[in-house]
Amino acid sequence: MALIVHLKTVTDLRGKGDRIAKVAFRGLSFYTRVLENCEDEAQFDETFRWPTASNIDGNEMLEIQVFNYSKVFTNRLIGTFGMVLQQVVEDGQLDIADTLIDDNNSSIRTCVSIGIKYQAMDGTVGVWNESEFLENPNQRAEHEATFHFETDSLLSGSGASQSIIGKKTFERFGKGVFSGMKLGKTRHSKDDHKKGHGDEPAVLETEDLDRKAMRLGGGLDPDTISLASVTAVTTNVSNKRSKPDIKMEPSAGRPQDYQVSITIIEARQLVGLNMDPVVCVEIGDDKKYTSMKESTNCPYYNEYFVFDFHVSPDVMFDKIVKLSVIHSKNLLRSGTLVGMFKLDIGTIYSQPEHQFYHKWAIICDPGDITAGMKGYVKCDIAVVGKGDNIKTPHKSNETDEDEIEGNLLLPEGVPSERQWARYYVKIYRAEGLPKMNTSIMANMKKAFIGENKDLVDPYVQVLFAGQKGKTSVQKNTYEPTWNEQIIFTEMFPPLCTRIKVQIRDSDKVNEVAIGTHFVDLRKIANDGDKGFLPTFGPSWVNMYGSTRNYTLMDEHQDLNEGLGEGVSFRARLLISISMEILDTTSTEIMSSTEVQVETIQQISDLATGKMEEFFIFGAFLEATMLDRRIGDKPVNFEVTIGNYGNQIDGISKPAIHRKRGGGDGAEEESELLQNSSEDEVDDDGDLVPVSCTPPMKPVITDRNYFHLPYFEKKPCTYIKSWWQDQRRRLYNANIMDKIADKLEEGLNDVQEILKTEKPHPERRLRGVLEELSSGCNRFVSLANKDQNAAGRTKLDRERLKSCIREMENMAQQAKTIRTQVKKNTLKDKLKQVHTFLHKLRFMADEPQHSIPEIFIWMICNNKRIAYARIQSKDILYSIVDEETGKDCGKVKTVFLKLPGKRGFGPAGWTVQSKIEVYLWLGLNKQRKDFLSGLPSGYEENKAVKGPGMQSFPPISLTYIKKQLFQLRVHMYQARSLCAADSSGLSDPFARVFFSTQSQCTEVLQETLCPTWDQLLVFDNIELYGEAQELRDDPPIVVIEIYDQDTVGKAEYIGRTFSKPVVKMAEEEYGPPRFPPQLEYYQIYRGNSTAGDLLAAFELLQIPPSGKHNLPPIDGPTDSDRGPILPVPKGIRPVLSKYRIEILFWGLRDLKRVNLAQVDRPRVDIECAGKGVQSALIQNYKKNPNFSILVKYFEVDLPENELLHPPLNIRVVDCRAFGRYTLVGSHAVGSLRKFIYRPPDNKVQNWTNAAKLINGYLALANGGPISRPAGDININMETEIPVKKIETVVKLDANSDAVVKVDANEDEKSKKKKKKGEEIEEEEPDESMLDWWSKYFASIETLMEQLRQQEAAAAEAEEKEDMEIAAEGMKQSKSKDKAKAQEKEKKKKQLEMVEKKEKVKIDELRIYDKELEAEFGNFEDWLHTFNLYRGKIGDDDDSSTEEERIVGRFKGSVCVYKIPLADDIAREAGYEPTFGMFQGIPSNDLVNVLVRVYVVRATELHPADINGKADPYIVIKLGKTEIKDKENYISKQLNPVFGKSFDIEATFPMESMLTVAIYDWDLVGTDDLIGETKLDLENRYYSKHRATCGIAQQYSIHGYNIWRDPVKPTQMLTKLCKEGKVDGPHFGPGGRVKVANRVFTGPTEIEDENGLKKETDEHLSLIVLQHWEGIPRVGCKLIPEHVETRPLLNPEKPGIEQGRIEMFVDMFPKDMPAPGAAIDIAPRKPKKYELRVIVWNTDEVILEDDDYFTGEKSSDIFVRGWLKGQQEDKQDTDVHYHSLTGEGNFNWRFVYPFDYLMAEEKIVISKKESMFSWDETEYKIPARLTLQVWDADHFSADDFLGAIELDLNRFARGAKTAKLCSIEMATDESAFPTVSIFKQKRLKGWWPFVARNENDEMELTGKVEAELHLLTAEEAEKSPAGLARNEPDPLEKPNRPDTSFIWFMNPLKSIRYFIWHNYRWLILKILAIVLLLLLLGLFLYSMPGYLVKKILGA
Repeated sequence: MALIVHLKTVTDLRGKGDRIAKVAFRGLSFYTRVLENCEDEAQFDETFRWPTASNIDGNEMLEIQVFNYSKVFTNRLIGTFGMVLQQVVEDGQLDIADTLIDDNNSSIRTCVSIGIKYQAMDGTVGVWNESEFLENPNQRAEHEATFHFETDSLLSGSGASQSIIGKKTFERFGKGVFSGMKLGKTRHSKDDHKKGHGDEPAVLETEDLDRKAMRLGGGLDPDTISLASVTAVTTNVSNKRSKPDIKMEPSAGRPQDYQVSITIIEARQLVGLNMDPVVCVEIGDDKKYTSMKESTNCPYYNEYFVFDFHVSPDVMFDKIVKLSVIHSKNLLRSGTLVGMFKLDIGTIYSQPEHQFYHKWAIICDPGDITAGMKGYVKCDIAVVGKGDNIKTPHKSNETDEDEIEGNLLLPEGVPSERQWARYYVKIYRAEGLPKMNTSIMANMKKAFIGENKDLVDPYVQVLFAGQKGKTSVQKNTYEPTWNEQIIFTEMFPPLCTRIKVQIRDSDKVNEVAIGTHFVDLRKIANDGDKGFLPTFGPSWVNMYGSTRNYTLMDEHQDLNEGLGEGVSFRARLLISISMEILDTTSTEIMSSTEVQVETIQQISDLATGKMEEFFIFGAFLEATMLDRRIGDKPVNFEVTIGNYGNQIDGISKPAIHRKRGGGDGAEEESELLQNSSEDEVDDDGDLVPVSCTPPMKPVITDRNYFHLPYFEKKPCTYIKSWWQDQRRRLYNANIMDKIADKLEEGLNDVQEILKTEKPHPERRLRGVLEELSSGCNRFVSLANKDQNAAGRTKLDRERLKSCIREMENMAQQAKTIRTQVKKNTLKDKLKQVHTFLHKLRFMADEPQHSIPEIFIWMICNNKRIAYARIQSKDILYSIVDEETGKDCGKVKTVFLKLPGKRGFGPAGWTVQSKIEVYLWLGLNKQRKDFLSGLPSGYEENKAVKGPGMQSFPPISLTYIKKQLFQLRVHMYQARSLCAADSSGLSDPFARVFFSTQSQCTEVLQETLCPTWDQLLVFDNIELYGEAQELRDDPPIVVIEIYDQDTVGKAEYIGRTFSKPVVKMAEEEYGPPRFPPQLEYYQIYRGNSTAGDLLAAFELLQIPPSGKHNLPPIDGPTDSDRGPILPVPKGIRPVLSKYRIEILFWGLRDLKRVNLAQVDRPRVDIECAGKGVQSALIQNYKKNPNFSILVKYFEVDLPENELLHPPLNIRVVDCRAFGRYTLVGSHAVGSLRKFIYRPPDNKVQNWTNAAKLINGYLALANGGPISRPAGDININMETEIPVKKIETVVKLDANSDAVVKVDANEDEKSKKKKKKGEEIEEEEPDESMLDWWSKYFASIETLMEQLRQQEAAAAEAEEKEDMEIAAEGMKQSKSKDKAKAQEKEKKKKQLEMVEKKEKVKIDELRIYDKELEAEFGNFEDWLHTFNLYRGKIGDDDDSSTEEERIVGRFKGSVCVYKIPLADDIAREAGYEPTFGMFQGIPSNDLVNVLVRVYVVRATELHPADINGKADPYIVIKLGKTEIKDKENYISKQLNPVFGKSFDIEATFPMESMLTVAIYDWDLVGTDDLIGETKLDLENRYYSKHRATCGIAQQYSIHGYNIWRDPVKPTQMLTKLCKEGKVDGPHFGPGGRVKVANRVFTGPTEIEDENGLKKETDEHLSLIVLQHWEGIPRVGCKLIPEHVETRPLLNPEKPGIEQGRIEMFVDMFPKDMPAPGAAIDIAPRKPKKYELRVIVWNTDEVILEDDDYFTGEKSSDIFVRGWLKGQQEDKQDTDVHYHSLTGEGNFNWRFVYPFDYLMAEEKIVISKKESMFSWDETEYKIPARLTLQVWDADHFSADDFLGAIELDLNRFARGAKTAKLCSIEMATDESAFPTVSIFKQKRLKGWWPFVARNENDEMELTGKVEAELHLLTAEEAEKSPAGLARNEPDPLEKPNRPDTSFIWFMNPLKSIRYFIWHNYRWLILKILAIVLLLLLLGLFLYSMPGYLVKKILGA
């Protein structure tokens, strides 16, 4: 119970001094004695002991520090050595010597050697450690089954437990959790093997484990057991070999079909006055425009655009969608840009369903970023790749998405307020550019110019968000330096996720890309609340592309453009990226978004990290499977890293190596000189790199492949290279990768357990979660170590922080989820854990590169043939196990592939070469262990002999140890192979490769499911290395499956591999490992799967005594199969007798074979070598059904259902002279769904049925149902709006069930009315309702259901979050608050919806998919099997699938074990000829009336140049074709057809109905837009009764009339009779009894005259609606419905071209004829007239200044129009010279319009242009626009303000002008709203608003108006004149005099002007003048007066 550390020596110390060491563990430190005056070696030789009270955890650290000791000053640290005690904990003892690390975390040369011993508490050691990721080199765990038992009693009997499990040990884990029971092999230390352990059982069935656990622990709670990996043999992870990668073909660069569909619905709040906006949609170079809408700021378009692309995914997802709004564009002028919005396709594609639906895009002006938002555009955008199906929400009346802020077009998590930001991409320098000179060009240049410069003129081009920036061009250099930054201005967060950085070669003739790199912004930023803005570097990025041999035409040029996987290193570029958010309010900001380029300062060499010397070693152990086409020229392999090792222009050593290393060069030199000890790694002298193996001639393996004869001599390569030391990045990625690999493997285990239906998958998932949480914790402890190494960038620090946060979080969540994993929650939790996996993979992808990737090239005759690319992190060495790459120091099987496009398609499927290669990459100074992972038993051969050269790496290895083996390959069968012949079948055989040998199975003719049942024995296989290692880790077996062709080469079908189970000579051949089990292996072909192989592989060591001591091959050596050995007994499956019954119904749609029609077909069925043939169809044209319906055959099948062979169906045509031609075939891969399982005893059945119903109803009512034992209360609230039906069903095994239906609708409606809404709405009477009322009411219901589902899902998610939060961290309150508010809002919305429920209308079901999807393809008893012929295409294309179908076989299969149990009672009326297929109808000819109703089509693909289509319907059934060409609908992509068509048909000949939509063209042929096919026959015969849907209510008149000629009672009686069900018995009081249930319901019905009469129909209908609840025969009957079917076009396979809504009724001709078809003709719009009287205006802003007086006034007039009818705009007269903003008009506008009440849209028909052939119908929301203008005589009138009123809901006008406020226009929701269609007449004041300079809304006036709505008839009765004219004239307004025009009455107006303005002035002047006159007169007359006075005259 102690840890003992023996510190031996510290060597390679520098200088001379006193040394002291300190050893610390668990916080307790010991110091050594001081060694005085020691030079380069300090011999401490001291032992320290730490007693341990608890077991040491493998994560704990031991730390040793060495100091220079000083008496006076503090001791100076020389270096530190830290180690994780994982190995010690496992092995108990360890001797180690390693270098120390200085303060900067870089290793120094000083070396410490120590010995450690550890004794655990229980006296043992070697405890298996949960938290490790990959097994250690000294410890191998092939199949672990580690259990945790959460019970404390388990450790009590420690001794006992050990005796049971032998040498295994237990470790306390958490709260007494057991984590022992390791059933693999544990090796304790290397020397144990000499004693030769027997092997313990490797795979134990879980049941044994359970039993063992029971014995150990007594009681056990099964919900806490977790299970570590019981991994299948195929996936074992090993210590010497790494897992090969199966998928071969690079799929990245291959083009695919994409379709982008965009609907521009409308725009709102566009900034600008009185604009004529057009929206331009641009993707790449494609531009499309909407039509122009005149003088409006909120145009309504509803226009649909489609863009088709055929490019590779990378190119597609980088394309940018731009939506721009342009003002007044026409033919002559391009218009002015208002604003634009852009996002990339990748963002759209990553949305749920790959689409944004009804979202508002924010429009901004890129030319002026200070301006803010310029408006909103509402649109739908969807991106469809091949095979994606888009679920569009139902196109109903969209009224609820008018809220803009909540529905912005932004991905989840992006804030709605996006800001402008600057993105700086700094480009410093590049190195390692390829020499672009072709030798001819170079020689010519030399000849002409006589100079030999570097022939490349590089510049860097950066693309981001559709903008392009370039650096300057540097002339003639391979190491250009730019030091420039490119600045982009773009919104943040950007909706374009990738920045493309490209080095290009500037050339007059042809500019080419040298290399391309993409920076993904999601990886260099984090949007969490503790996230960080995008930041990157400064860091080198490595670019890869085409090979570096230079020809003028480079066939791989695409690779340099970034398309596809690069096949060679091209260059590295030093860049950094940063961004700042702009403060748009500041004044000095540049307002445009043009790209700018500026120069920047040079960056220091140290910024990207310290230059280190790396060493890479490779040993080629085997090279096999070389493609024969390579020829027999000598072959060699080249290994390169960057440009090091490259034969063409490789470099051996960077010239500036010394400078860049940092520090003082001289000091380093001196260090090198001192370094004289022989075995020191650095003493390589000049290590000459060896990057190629010696060329060697290949030797033939078999017809297809060669191998290289390496035998015991294995060539090696080694290279030194210099890179910045950024290993930490790779280490962190490796740790995460390993956690992710382990997690993925665990999840695969769980999936496998589920698939094979083994018990307890939940235990394995718990184990997976435990491994995950301990792995995450381990990451946190390891990654925290070195935070401050040189060259760490901001991104490194931020990423580390966020990774640690995420990992802690994940560990916590994994723990929490672990406790929640139960049997029933498994599926959900599995999904959650998958998200962890995605997250880990995302985090592990390091955006900043460090060491480039390694390329291995196979070179033949100096031609580069094939390559493999290996990530440097995967082979990177670290002293910490978890940080080491997963393939470092391991033998990896690598398949080489063809470069670039050559590798597409079939060429990429075949292996070019399979090599077994051992790779090691690490710092040169850590080199001493680089050979440690090689299979042991070799001698090294050095390149140079001589003293001091031992440290040189070997140039080759010679193996002295060699083992002999025999491989037994048990090839049992394969299934679901690809068809490789034109017959649609293959002639498959398998080729098995192992080491340098290969063998083939026999060829089986014409099958896709060969059962070879063959044992292949490979003798005398020589494998090199130590026996024990081979046992743990054998090489892989490669199995390739081919199709044999009579002529030419065999064709490749697919490949898989496996690891054999190995038995050493001394082991017993016995359970549990031997004999091995058959297992399924997935066969791959390129990247797609191509079937499964069932096989087993065992590798047996041949003992020295010879082969006769191997286990015997027992089994019949069939004489008839000659030398072919069958699979032996213990391995082949155990068989039992089964009977297979086949129902032969008929054949359909058989295509011609070799141009001849099929006339007399027959079906052959085969399974496991036995089979049966159908009767011959004598005349396929006359009757394609079989005369004998059921046949059977008996066969031996494996007991294990998973091993059942497939069932092959083949159709042959019997021609004359006994010839047969294969028409087509079908392989039923899995018989499981056809296996008949006899029901258990009856009682069981009942409880099951009861449970089912209970569950069903719980679903319907959204809540669990409490039920007392014994009986079941079922509360069936069927959502029938007219009557609430409350149903109580009592169910018991013997009791009768009662269903009570109460229908007191009167009371309920009274209650409703009492609540009293604001306006009592008049209920529409029956006569107003039609089929469309029903349809629209149903759509409302559908939308409501969807909303509720969303809400429920959100709530469940929230609940789950809360659970996790409660266990883990506490959430912040603000979030909850927000959620609560959100909930309130939702509640309010729901309440609003409930309020809306006015009148109850009968509804129908609207399915938003095909009916087949809802009802299992109507294959309840009759299945359809597609027959295939022809090869499968080279592409993984589903399109070829369609083309290969040559017909369909209808029938069914039933498989059961015989003899059947006796207690299966033969019911009365059992027909033995029908076997298990009782009660099926006869398959004679049936005449049927088919009635097809087509309601409408949506989102059709445009077929005309104008982006529209003129659709019409074509219906085909058999020979009948109906073309409804004359009723085409002009220029419409969402046409409403509302038509029904009757066709008479005869089943089975005419059973496939095709409904197609064509596009009408005036000239030329009409084009198919899309079509859908319905199989009517399956519908007709289905038990779901798909002939005519059952309505919700039974009524005999009105809009909801019962349309089936069969009444509900007749239907019910028939169903009961067919299903042999007792009933129906109608009783008094509205009761009916069926089987043992009783239903109650209403019994009266009204006829059209209102008379009531008794009826049982309602009752019967209720039973039919709940038919699925009837025991034994119940199933859901199809309700009255409308189905939505996708339209497909064979030319564009897999991509929807629109959808069609329709339904089909079928009526057999031998039954009573149905009534007339129901009328679903589209509603005709109703004619209305809207009269608007503009009475007065007030407070209108004043625009004009008076000439004379400068006074403000306005000449006001009002303009108005209905949206969409701008040409019909009407103006009032002008109220001149209003000085107060008051205007008086008394003016009437009259607007006649057509209106669709149900859709709330105005219908306008008009010609689009003068060239249009016919009128186009538009549907536009009913909106009235009123504007106020200022009239000008000579210039254009000035727009002052406007108001738009949505006639369905607008704010009620204010009573007076004072009460009228701007909020009525800006915040309508705050005011009570009214609808003119309900109110009819309204008067009030409304505000006019406009935007001011700051883009804010301001009040610009008020208008008093009266709105009066009349129907056309009413308008005719009471006519009214326009303006103030007759009839019903309005009186003239009383306007003040000023408003009269001055030139008509100038005096008057002058009088008015002067008097009005200057009267006081005039009066004052007059007074003054009078005074002056008086004064003058006074002065004038004064003298005379005085004289008179004086004279006295």
